[in-house]
Amino acid sequence: MQTNFTPAQLADPGTARANEILRSCVHCGFCTATCPTYKVLGDELDSPRGRIYLIKDMLENSKVPDAKTVQHIDRCLSCLSCMTTCPSGVHYMHLVDHAREYIETHYRRPWHDRALRWMLARILPYPGRFRLALAGAKLARPFRRMLPDPRLRAMLDMAPQDIPPPSLNDRPQVFAATGTRRKRVALLIGCAQRALNTDINDATIRLLRRHGCEVVIPKGMGCCGALTHHMGRTDESHASAAANIRALMAEIRAGGLDAVVINTSGCGTTVKDYGNMFAGGPLADDAAQVAALARDITEVMADLGLDGATHAEPLRVAYHSACSLQHGQQVRAAPKDLLAAAGFTVLEPKDSHICCGSAGTYNLMQPEISGQLKQRKVETLEALTPQVISAGNIGCMMQIGSGTGVPVVHTAELLDWATGGPRPRALA
Repeated sequence: MQTNFTPAQLADPGTARANEILRSCVHCGFCTATCPTYKVLGDELDSPRGRIYLIKDMLENSKVPDAKTVQHIDRCLSCLSCMTTCPSGVHYMHLVDHAREYIETHYRRPWHDRALRWMLARILPYPGRFRLALAGAKLARPFRRMLPDPRLRAMLDMAPQDIPPPSLNDRPQVFAATGTRRKRVALLIGCAQRALNTDINDATIRLLRRHGCEVVIPKGMGCCGALTHHMGRTDESHASAAANIRALMAEIRAGGLDAVVINTSGCGTTVKDYGNMFAGGPLADDAAQVAALARDITEVMADLGLDGATHAEPLRVAYHSACSLQHGQQVRAAPKDLLAAAGFTVLEPKDSHICCGSAGTYNLMQPEISGQLKQRKVETLEALTPQVISAGNIGCMMQIGSGTGVPVVHTAELLDWATGGPRPRALA
């Protein structure tokens, strides 16, 4: 794609990176075949190729974004299926993230949109606040029909029936390895997951310790920054990411780390991109070092090997591959191979590359499109007649779980159960 940015525009690192990405696009349109929003809406401007044209025009002409451009970019899930499909290696993730930052800086949204986005940014990354909000949502649910905005109704619907108490394992501490220590790892404990499902971190810690890992919960860690990063709120997302980088580097310098383990794949995609986020700044080297150590829990377990997988029942497990894992991190085989090694019958649904519609805050901000994608995903999963659905991302678990009666369990919980841990609570 030909671009015409001025030297002054290219002096901005974000615009210079966008220029590189735009020039790599050859207009082939392969991305439209795998884009969830294009499948639902059928509008070229709701495909990656269409959004690339809109972003090019917006950035190249230094435009104040118009409502139409903002609408089409807001509708992007950032599922990154287009990056898996693209034969030219167009790094759409960096491009759309820069576009969102540009919109956040140059476009004034209607007041109710600003209020909603501010509320999400102030609640979701903070487990204590999120827990209180979930409790309030449960109380308000009987009055949902009185709410005029479908996005507010979607927030009430998202609240689980049972809100787990905080886990003692989320505090800064060190868990010794069982037997001979093979690795020393830090666990990214996340933010929303700590309010929605505390069993995931607990199961991950047991699983890692059982396989010879000393597990560190560093002091000062919190949200990875993904939620605000994808909303274009760069200062907030970088502040969260920087706090994690400093906390992890303190552990690296004190006792060394073999990996930074992540069991929420949406976080994993962001942490693995820390090097790009902080490129050229004072934290660049530290950010790149943390990013290089970041591993999904299934990557770490594939390296360690699964020992003693004799305890679980041989259930039919439908594996849902989260977009942030299969497209964002290119991790596809490891989760399925581990589940099979654990004794489960692993099933994969039709169109497994298509997003379930969760995508961070997408199911709250775009509930209509998200709902259609959820219905499609649930239908393909239930067609397998599984006894349990496995996923590696809390957002996907909440999204799919709200549309099916089949239990939805994190992959780490199933692996923990298979190697001696308790039966997952969702299967009780």
